Amino acid sequence: MAKMYEYELGKASDILMRDMFELKPGETVVITADTESDERVVNAAARSAFALGAKPMVIWLPAAKGVGKAADPMLPVDALTGALSHADAWVEFNNKWLLYSTPFEIAMKENPRLRYLCLVGMDSDLMVRTIGRVDKERLAGFLHRVADMTGSAKTMRITTPAGCNLEFEIEPRHKLSCDDGSAGVPGMHMLAGQICFIPRLDSINGTLVFDGSLDPPCGLLKEPVVLKVEKGRVIGISGGSQAEEFKAWLESFDDPNMFRLAHGCYGFNPGAKLTGNILEDERVWGCTEWGLGYLSPIDAPPVGIDAKSHTDGICLNSSVWLDGVIIMDKGRVVHPKLNKMVEKIMK
Repeated sequence: MAKMYEYELGKASDILMRDMFELKPGETVVITADTESDERVVNAAARSAFALGAKPMVIWLPAAKGVGKAADPMLPVDALTGALSHADAWVEFNNKWLLYSTPFEIAMKENPRLRYLCLVGMDSDLMVRTIGRVDKERLAGFLHRVADMTGSAKTMRITTPAGCNLEFEIEPRHKLSCDDGSAGVPGMHMLAGQICFIPRLDSINGTLVFDGSLDPPCGLLKEPVVLKVEKGRVIGISGGSQAEEFKAWLESFDDPNMFRLAHGCYGFNPGAKLTGNILEDERVWGCTEWGLGYLSPIDAPPVGIDAKSHTDGICLNSSVWLDGVIIMDKGRVVHPKLNKMVEKIMK
């Protein structure tokens, strides 16, 4: 008897390797996973890559106690770096992600042909909903339209019903990335459904309220975590027990840069829902997401933010204004140039 989504998972993994990575015969694709990863997803991806004539290399790792550089002490840094530095493509399924770890940084710097796709925490259900059942081309057209509008703006404001109210300036020198589901060219790529913008960091002021999830360390939130922000730095954290947990976690690094806002994002994947998996939560339709801590110099030249780790939090049902013009109201896209595109995506 077929396992849950056995056939649908095969289709989704074929889309991943054939349409997203555009794998060619003879290419080496590294698939990394840890002991918290979904084995079915790993094996399906390897099968699809092999069927295309590529050479899959699966690397299983112990689940680290931290993410990013905080994972370094538990990683075989030299061996992992060596494998990634000689690969054509790399899909990361690790639950405790290697993104921004030392092997990631070295491989991305020294391997100019590497195509990296971040699918951290991916399980069978998530892969079917956010890859296998999504109209990639229609979604990509919408995402790039929103990205173009954002990149052309000078100022941005975001509010939510939970009390978020942030204002800032867009920095044109910083990277604006549009994750449309394509990973066919060298560089860093993400699951489709997110647009990442990096403001002029010292221009961010107001109140940031996470009411979806916050990972690490909290996961799904039972109550809002409220952050007071001045000039891009968190100067106060309030709320309940999870706010205290978050504050203690940030303070545990003894690193003032962990209190800096690093980036913001829109969430726009029609198959995503709030689950506690930050990869999916960041793409819940109509949310915005904010990262704190480490920021690569690649994304915000020349120095980025040199911090010991990174965390991401979700603001649900966001309203967004670009140069004073509203494009989204409480999670619903309202701009006339975008409405028809959304209707076709949601069919």
